[in-house]
Amino acid sequence: MQGLDDTIESGLVEKVRAGNRTAFGRLVEPHLPRLLGLARRMLGSTEEAEDALQTALASTWVARAKLDPAKPIAAYLTTVTLNKCRDRLRRRKVAQLLRIGSFDPELPIASDEPGTETVVADRQMLYEVSRAIERLPVRLREALVLVAVEGRSHREVSQLLGVTEKTVETRLYRARQRLREKNSDLFEA
Repeated sequence: MQGLDDTIESGLVEKVRAGNRTAFGRLVEPHLPRLLGLARRMLGSTEEAEDALQTALASTWVARAKLDPAKPIAAYLTTVTLNKCRDRLRRRKVAQLLRIGSFDPELPIASDEPGTETVVADRQMLYEVSRAIERLPVRLREALVLVAVEGRSHREVSQLLGVTEKTVETRLYRARQRLREKNSDLFEA
């Protein structure tokens, strides 16, 4: 994990709790690339991910008095970011139910320059895989993204999501199973 030395981080948390905005920037900056990547994979859109991360950081600032200098900030920031992603996914679902707006998020997958037939085929495959992951239920998608994409351990994910390691394992299994069942041409075992 990227982050700061524990004593430096603890000192920054104390300053943040006191209202120091510069310390807040120093505290969260090492975590921003990872958090943005997590949000982008959860939401399928860089723009939405940036908005969700901005909201997560604003929420963290507003609730800064709750920060515990004895605990690493990475887990807290990840949890808040995941919660903001969940909120956006719920709103997206409601909007689709009510047929308000059209959501067709696309990940920018490769450069827009013309490429070979292989590049085009790879781009299409990556797009289809991304769309298949987006169609997973949120709980399964969270486990899959955190373990398979972010490379986190089952233990770490269980702590982040507040579930047992066995639950994480089950969610991963179900996510992979659904991807295979619904997209057998993409996910051949």
